Amino acid sequence: MHGGNGRLRTRTALVAGGAGFVGSHLCDALLAAGHSVICVDSFLTGSLRNVAPLQNHPDFKLVKHDVCDALSLPRPVDWVFNLACAASPQRYQADPVHTMMTSVVGAKNLLSLAEEHGAVFVQASTSEVYGDPEEHPQREDYLGHVNCTGPRACYDEGKRAAEALCFDFLRAGRVDARVARIFNTYGPRMQADDGRIVSNLIVQALKGEPLTVYGSGEQTRSFCYVSDLVRGLIALMEADPNPRVPINLGNPGEFSINELVEMVLALIPTSSKVAYGPLPADDPQRRRPDIGRARKFLGWQPRVALEQGLRETVSWFETTLSRTPSRRSRRKLGVATTGGRVTLQAGE
Repeated sequence: MHGGNGRLRTRTALVAGGAGFVGSHLCDALLAAGHSVICVDSFLTGSLRNVAPLQNHPDFKLVKHDVCDALSLPRPVDWVFNLACAASPQRYQADPVHTMMTSVVGAKNLLSLAEEHGAVFVQASTSEVYGDPEEHPQREDYLGHVNCTGPRACYDEGKRAAEALCFDFLRAGRVDARVARIFNTYGPRMQADDGRIVSNLIVQALKGEPLTVYGSGEQTRSFCYVSDLVRGLIALMEADPNPRVPINLGNPGEFSINELVEMVLALIPTSSKVAYGPLPADDPQRRRPDIGRARKFLGWQPRVALEQGLRETVSWFETTLSRTPSRRSRRKLGVATTGGRVTLQAGE
């Protein structure tokens, strides 16, 4: 990030999906590091509330645009982060065709944009490319166990195809593309109704509702706090040379869903009881990243323990659960698009 003269070398970064849970935290971190940010979001699952605090920042621009449509910018960009896709099963299964097109056509459009600008490209892929894994923990050279015609395939196979596009562009010398495989991430700004296990349990406990657990609760996940993930995404973008292989980004700590329930109940005084339901189709039984490549190529590993991150997440939900964006705050945000050509506007 520093030039030969010792001064901070700033970049212009486009963050597709920048008004989403992870994307908005990435926008925050890039601005804090002195970079300029163009946030592109369709607002299908993103929220204006997530980026409202940035509306008056001189280096922040907000664009409403669906990446399924070609994107052209009137100014150069140095970095392109592609986080543009619904990431929770409830959301990506709601419109599976659009999910697949966002993953594949959206990645192609953003790769073409990066090629046009000579920008470095980071693809936010997912641990879902491993499917319901038969290898544990999951290493990046594991080819996966995915049901290509099941209800999760729109996301799993869409992300696998996006990875293929990235490495085709890379091998052809067209784009300096990098791929991050993101494992379960949690933290402030998760949507209360997105269906993810952490947000589900916290919201249900705060409301005194039954805590919904699917299956026996003995299935495992590895939970990475959002600030750790964002550090990893930026480290991958800045890596020199390009690792030229997918990189797992996640916390290797492994917890059963029942253990997660116990931790949430320890943090939230509630009368809620646990309600067990049937396991969804193709739901992975075990999920844990091997992060050897992240340590080797990026010098990265998570810092935030699950209990600490849950405490921060619970606190955020406690203070924001009942809030809704005001009409005035929506008007203040400058969002514009004109066909495939984007007009950039600062917050008024």
